[in-house]
Amino acid sequence: MEVMHQRCAGLDVHKKTVVACVREQRGGKAEHEVRTFGTTTKELEVLSAWLAERQCTHVAMEATSVYWKPVWYVLEEHFDLVLANASHIRNVPGRKTDVSDATWIADLLAHGLITASFVPETAIQEMRTLTRTRKQLVRERSRHVLRLHKVLETANVKIGSLVSDLLGTSGRAIVEAIAGGETDPARLIALTTGRLRASRESLQEAVRGRVTDHHRFMLRLHLDQVDAVDKAIETLDEEVGKAIEPFRDSVEQLKSIPGVSNIVAHVLVGEVGTDMSRFPTAGHLISWAGLCPRNDESAGKRRSTRLRKGDNWLKTTLVQAAWAAARKKGSYLQAQFLRLRSRRGPKKAVIAVAASILTAAYHMLKDGTFYEDLGGDYFQRRDHERIKRRLLQRLESLGYQVELRQAA
Repeated sequence: MEVMHQRCAGLDVHKKTVVACVREQRGGKAEHEVRTFGTTTKELEVLSAWLAERQCTHVAMEATSVYWKPVWYVLEEHFDLVLANASHIRNVPGRKTDVSDATWIADLLAHGLITASFVPETAIQEMRTLTRTRKQLVRERSRHVLRLHKVLETANVKIGSLVSDLLGTSGRAIVEAIAGGETDPARLIALTTGRLRASRESLQEAVRGRVTDHHRFMLRLHLDQVDAVDKAIETLDEEVGKAIEPFRDSVEQLKSIPGVSNIVAHVLVGEVGTDMSRFPTAGHLISWAGLCPRNDESAGKRRSTRLRKGDNWLKTTLVQAAWAAARKKGSYLQAQFLRLRSRRGPKKAVIAVAASILTAAYHMLKDGTFYEDLGGDYFQRRDHERIKRRLLQRLESLGYQVELRQAA
C-alpha cells in the first residue's frame, strides 16, 4: 500500500497520559518509536518538541471526550493535525494496549486511511460551547417545570391541566401564592390576568387541593431553581451576542430561512461555522449532520434506513426549526412537508424539511446570498403534466369520461 506520509505520528490520548508513536518510513521498512508523556502543559510542550525533533509533518489522534482538545491546541501551530472518529479507526480486537493503539493510528495516518473529523476555528468552537451550554440550561429549566407539575399533582392541585404555561403570568402567580401559604381558591383565582379560557368555577376546583408544608417547601425550591436558570440563560445570551458579532452578516442571512430564529441561526453558526469549503457538497454536510439514511446493505437488500449518527446538537435544533417552517403558509418548505407527510408520515417529512433547511444554509453561507423561497406551488408547477394525468386517471376510475380543453 502506498505511503502518503514518510514521517508521521499517532497519539493515544488519555486523561493523564498521551502515548505517542512516531513512524518513519525507510525504504520498504517502517520504524516505530514510542514514548509516553503527561497531559500538563509543560509535558505537552515536551511532546511537541519531541515530534519536531523527529521531523514529523502530520499527527493524528482520536477524539477522546474533551481530553484531545488541550493536545490539539498545543500542537496545531506546528503540525498538520488529523482528528479521527474513534469508531472509524477501531483496531482488530485482542491484545489491545496503549502502545498498539498509538502504533495503529500512526500506520493508518501514514497510508492516508484516516478521514479527518471537522474541527472549526477557535472562535466557532467558543460559539459552539456557548450555544450548547444554553441548550443544556433550557433543558434543565424544563426539568424543574416538570417537577413543579409533579409536586402540584401530588398536592392534588390540577392547575397544570387548565393553564398552558405553568410559569406564565397567571400560572406563576398562583404557584407563588400557594408556595407562600395561600389556600383560599377565590383569592388564588383573583391573582390571574382574566385571560384564561377555563371558567372561574373550574379554576377554583382545580386549585382546591391538600397542600402541606412539605409541598410548599418543594414548590419554593423549584421556583428558585427556575429563577436561577433563567438568570444564567440571560447572562449567556449576552455573551452569545458578543461572540456572534464577527458573524453577524451570516446570522442575518440564515434568519431569512423560514423557521430559522435568532437562536437557531446562532446554533447553525456554532456547529457548522461559516466556511463551507470544509464540506465539498451540501450532501456531505447533510451526512455529517446525520439527516440522511445510513448505508446498510447486504446481498442486495437494504437492511435499515434509519438516520445516520451525526451532530445531535445540530440535528435536534434543525428538526425544531423544520416544525416551525412547516407551518409557514405559502412556503416551499410547507409544501414539501405536506407532500411527503401524505406518503411517508410526519416524522420522515419533517426530517426532509430539516435537510432542506441545512441545504439552503450551505449554499447561502457559501455564496453569501439570502434565502429565496420557491413558493408553495413549486411542486404543482414542476409536476404539471403528472398532476394532470393523475387527476384524469382518478376521474376515469370513478366512471367519468373527461375531455380536456385549454382554458381561455
